[in-house]
Parts: sequence; C-alpha cells; structure tokens
Amino acid sequence: MLRATALALACLVGAPAIAAETPTYGKQLEGFSYPHPLKHFDFQSQGQPLQMGYMDVPAKGQANGRSVVLMHGKNFCAATWETTIDALSQAGYRVVAVDQVGFCTSSKPAHYQYSFQQLASNTHALLEHLGIDQVAVLGHSTGGMLATRYALMYPQQVERLAMVNPIGLEDWKALGVPYRSVDQWYARELKLDAEGVREYERKTYYAGRWKPEYERWVQMLVGLNQGPGHEAVAWNSALIYDMIFTQPVYYEFKDLKMPTLLMIGDQDSTAIGSDIAPPQVKAQLGKYAVLGSQVAKLIPHGELVTFEGMGHAPQIEEPRRFNRTLVEWLAR
Repeated sequence: MLRATALALACLVGAPAIAAETPTYGKQLEGFSYPHPLKHFDFQSQGQPLQMGYMDVPAKGQANGRSVVLMHGKNFCAATWETTIDALSQAGYRVVAVDQVGFCTSSKPAHYQYSFQQLASNTHALLEHLGIDQVAVLGHSTGGMLATRYALMYPQQVERLAMVNPIGLEDWKALGVPYRSVDQWYARELKLDAEGVREYERKTYYAGRWKPEYERWVQMLVGLNQGPGHEAVAWNSALIYDMIFTQPVYYEFKDLKMPTLLMIGDQDSTAIGSDIAPPQVKAQLGKYAVLGSQVAKLIPHGELVTFEGMGHAPQIEEPRRFNRTLVEWLAR
C-alpha cells in the first residue's frame, strides 16, 4: 500500500514512471515490435556482409508518387517514427524508415569505420535496391547530421530536406569540449541503465516532463543494450559517438541547395560531451533556441519552425502538431 501510494504521488508531481523490469532484446532488437512489417537489406560493406533493417510503407491515402526517407537519432530507431510514418502515408507518401548499421534491427559489426558518408552510401544503396530515385529526407537528432551529409552527397536526388532538432548545429570540439576516446565511450555505454536513460531523456528530450508513452523508447534502448548483444551494442555505440563528435557538418550547411526545413524544440539542450566540458564551455552549448535561427540563416533555402516549450523530440511530444507542420510544408 505504501509503495503504491508513493508511486502515485511521484506521478502527480511529474516524476517519470518506473518500469518494473527492463525487458531484453536480441542483438538486432529481436523481440521488439515494429509498427509495420520489418524487412532487411543484405549488402556488402567494408569487406563484410551486413544487414539494414527498414520499413517500406506504401501510401494509404491517394498516392502522390513521392517518397520520404526517415533517418533516426542516436538513441532512437526507425520505430520511433511511428506516428510520422502514419501521417505521411495517409497524406499519400511512400515512406522508408531505416535503421542504420550499428543501430536497432541492423548489423553490429565488430570492425567498421563509421562515417556519415558511409551511412549515406548504405542508405543510397538501399533506395536504389527499392527503385527509389527522388526523395524528401527527414532526419532527427544524429539523423539530422546524416540527412545533411546525404543531401550534400546526392543533391540531385533530394528534392527537400527536413531536420528535427538535429545535433551538429555547432561544432563541440571547436568550442572546447574535451575529446573522449572510443574506449572511454565504450566503458560509458557498458553502464547504460534505464534509470539513467530515463532521467537524461526527461531533462533533455522532454523539457523536464514525462508521459507514460515515453517509457517504451527507454525500454527499447536499454533492452537492446542489456540483451545478448550487450558488448557489441556498446562497442558500436562508442564508434558512432566518435563519428558524431569528430565529423561536423556545421561548416557545410551553406552548401545545401534544396528547400530545407529546421524543426526545433526550443527547450532542447543536447550537446555531445557537455557532461565533461569545463563549466564555462558547457554554459554555451546546446542552446537550440539560438542555434535554430542561426543555422536557418546559413542555409540558402532554409526555413525555421519553432516548437516553443518543447525539447529534443517534438515528433514524440506533440505528434499531431509536428506531423501537420511537416505534411503542410512538404505539400507546398
């Protein structure tokens, strides 16, 4: 009785709900349910056979002949695009939501030289396999950095580019964030637990708020890390963090040619390495309310939409508003 009362009070004051036990999932997220049929693209890369998990969802409404490819963030998967996939499909788009190598339902190679160019090339090979030539690209968080790289590499095939709270709107290492080695990242990732992830996401992704529906994504991430692929998942995560930190796209926003939309939750404070940055450096990082408008001005055909009071994932916080904004912009 006392425990039930304590949990009820915690919910009333806005503290995140605590899951009884974190489930575990396979090395390629086996056991976690995706909202649409999951397929796998088999290909060769860097001398080894690899797989990319993806969903290819046809238009449910009247098909408009256009396709949208969705690129997830670092702590996310293709499944987290669930409501956006449905909104785009209903609006007539074919939607391809991809899990990049190293993430979620895709391969976790023991040896891989990660670069945004390599991940873009992998995605391009998948789209060629599916017979898709022209796309609109939507990237969230780390997926925004990848979407930028993809648009720079394949400008003739990207008709529009949209980014949701992309990280990489600043160059953290140039601003004074200390370097963290792959081994240090690996040690950190091995210690991942639900409580730590939940608290980080509450503060950063949801501007201090929590809803029960957010818990699913905590369990997805932690269940993958704590499953039979524990070490492989942590190792690939470490390699990916190194890629993110050392391969800025900030200096090339000026080279984007296509109409580009920045969708920014202004309460976001995500910044890679801010936890080890000197206080005077940390105080200057992750100010999305400022970064969004600054970067929109750097992009020749850039446009900014601000979701006031929201954090890192407005597509999860307020999916109806987010999806309406996206669909209206794509339809122009």
